[in-house]
Amino acid sequence: MRFSRQILLLQVGVVVLMLGLGLALVTWQLRTTLNEQYGQRALAIARSVAVDPVVIAEVAAKRPGGELERRSKDVTSRTDSLFVVITDDQEIRLAHPDEKLIGQRVSTSAKEALAGNDVVSAVQEGTRGLSVRSKTPIRTAEGRVVGEVSVGFTVADPTEDFNRLLTTTLLFAGGALLLGVGASALLNRRLRRVTHGLEPQELSELLYEREAVLHGIGEGVLAVDASNRVSVRNEEAERLLSISLPLNAELSSLDLSPRLRKALDEGLPVDNLLAVAGNRVLVINSRAVVRDDHVIGTVLTFRDRTDLDTLSRELDGIRALSDGLRAQRHEFSNRLHTLSGLLQLGHTSEAVEYLQTITESAGNISTEASEAVSDPYLQALLVAKTEQAQEKGMTLRVSDDSWVPASVTDPVAVNTVVGNLVDNALHAARMGPRRPATVEIALLADGDTLHVSVVDSGPGVAPELRDRLFDEGVSTKLSPGHGLGLALARQAARARGGDVWLANPGDEESGALFVAALPGMLSTGRAEG
Repeated sequence: MRFSRQILLLQVGVVVLMLGLGLALVTWQLRTTLNEQYGQRALAIARSVAVDPVVIAEVAAKRPGGELERRSKDVTSRTDSLFVVITDDQEIRLAHPDEKLIGQRVSTSAKEALAGNDVVSAVQEGTRGLSVRSKTPIRTAEGRVVGEVSVGFTVADPTEDFNRLLTTTLLFAGGALLLGVGASALLNRRLRRVTHGLEPQELSELLYEREAVLHGIGEGVLAVDASNRVSVRNEEAERLLSISLPLNAELSSLDLSPRLRKALDEGLPVDNLLAVAGNRVLVINSRAVVRDDHVIGTVLTFRDRTDLDTLSRELDGIRALSDGLRAQRHEFSNRLHTLSGLLQLGHTSEAVEYLQTITESAGNISTEASEAVSDPYLQALLVAKTEQAQEKGMTLRVSDDSWVPASVTDPVAVNTVVGNLVDNALHAARMGPRRPATVEIALLADGDTLHVSVVDSGPGVAPELRDRLFDEGVSTKLSPGHGLGLALARQAARARGGDVWLANPGDEESGALFVAALPGMLSTGRAEG
């Protein structure tokens, strides 16, 4: 069901509900009011009979029928009441429309009236049927209660009045319902016209698409309406123009370049217009937005020409890097050929010396790693990561307090954890502001548990990433395909009863500190050298 039809049905339902509640309230009030009115009328008649001197005398003398019967029938006929009943102080009828019941006790209690109180609007079932009745005491001149008078009207009397009033009320309610339905239909029609027949989910999708397009492109976008007021803009437009672009701001109040203002004022299509904005030279394109043959605004896009120059320089750099790599490949091939020749000729010592020369400090690195770590897998990993750091102009060192005399029982899991922590630290150190960029790793054996801590000189972990740093896909690297290293390290550690966590997010003095505990990863005996 379309949203506009749901709104129409909802509005009609609300109108019907409110009318129903109002009608129920009016019905209850009408019935209560009519019963009260007939009760008050019956009480007034009863009081007029109770103060009649003849009635008082007859009742005090307890003489049934006779004058009391005549007077009660006369009042009944004159007031169109159902009955007028007179009793003594023992609830014995002295006057009744049915003369055969005179001398008998009344069918409904008269104790309240005989106690000196009025009974008003009591709906009771008596010998004359269901009626609305009121009762009042009969008092002598001395104030003594000698009897009571009961006057009633048949329930049909207030019911007839109630039905008549209810019919009028229903007519008004029906008119109000028709008016409400008509107003809801007009509102629904207006809603469809304003939203162009789009459903709420479609409007939401349009909003999401607009935000995605507006903020997801690398160009500045500025749209103005027919009154030259800013209606749409993105952050890139403000950055390129170097000014703030508040929504609904008039263009006359903005500090725009003359050529840009002219392009906006004329509203003509513009292609690749060069304009100066601050320290930037922008390439501007504009198009008028036309609807029903009326121009309703203009949309402009901005590109920074400096970006084009940057791309050209990057392309030149990539070309130079490609040439350098090609040269290095030839040089590396020559070194391998030389090394192969020395080995084939049996000059082993010369080959080792040559190999150590071309790898610079590889021997020193291996010695430093072997002094702290006995396991060959960890030694090889540390040597490889140290060389990788040196190639990138960084330093990876093993802390002085590192000591792992045992061999590793699960090299794959250990290398996964240690390798990913080191790679993450090397990236952070390289991207950080501190120089020289360094990473320090500490390895310590505690029984069969291997403790690892890695600290870098990077900028630390941003507050918004600390709680989800180990989630898959979360990374500070800009290029795609990252965000798995820390997640894999933690997964490998927890799968074996250990864990990896961020011990210190970093501050102004040092970068982030990651710690790992890997139980059961070391043999109980010392590793053989």
